[in-house]
Amino acid sequence: MVRPSRNVDRALLASGAALYPRLGCAGLSVRAVAAHAGTSPGMFHYHFESKDDFVRELLQRFYDDLFEQIAPPAREAGEPLARLRQVLLVLGRMLRQHAPVLRRVLADAGAGHAVAVQFLRRNMPRHLKLLLQLLAEAEAAGHIAPRPPLLRLTFLLGAVLAPVLLALLLKESGLLPTLARPQVGPQVLSDAAIAQRADLALQALTTGDFHA
Repeated sequence: MVRPSRNVDRALLASGAALYPRLGCAGLSVRAVAAHAGTSPGMFHYHFESKDDFVRELLQRFYDDLFEQIAPPAREAGEPLARLRQVLLVLGRMLRQHAPVLRRVLADAGAGHAVAVQFLRRNMPRHLKLLLQLLAEAEAAGHIAPRPPLLRLTFLLGAVLAPVLLALLLKESGLLPTLARPQVGPQVLSDAAIAQRADLALQALTTGDFHA
């Protein structure tokens, strides 16, 4: 028997990626994915044992693609603070681009969908470990003062990355004040704005303006 083309496999995953942010685990049906991909539910089941297996692979591929962008700057040669800054910039850009997927994963996990919960448990520690390691290297090199690890980490995430998610949420919901709407892009979401927040946050850790 000739195996069907893997193009069908890829088409199904591409359709899942397009539909998941809107439908989530509950609404992402086999029929919806197959119809979007231009194939049959039978072909879906040929390539994937179940919908849960499909969503699991979909989310893992999504995260693995992102991690391949995060890891290289963290492992480059050079001072740990410079590498940490680059990782923060990459994370900020990825949050801006993929916020709908990330919000949906968090919502699905909060609703108790096992696939989403397992995905977060498996993958969240991977990039958090990179950030914690870079902060520890910066402390060991004498570039930042000793602080509780999670306190430093949450400070950085709150200062640099959280504004991206909040601004996008407010923008998409229509809750941004009229006067703020033209400024949210350049002052919150742009590469320059993300870089400026990263510089301010790292400066606070470096100069001691950040107090435990």
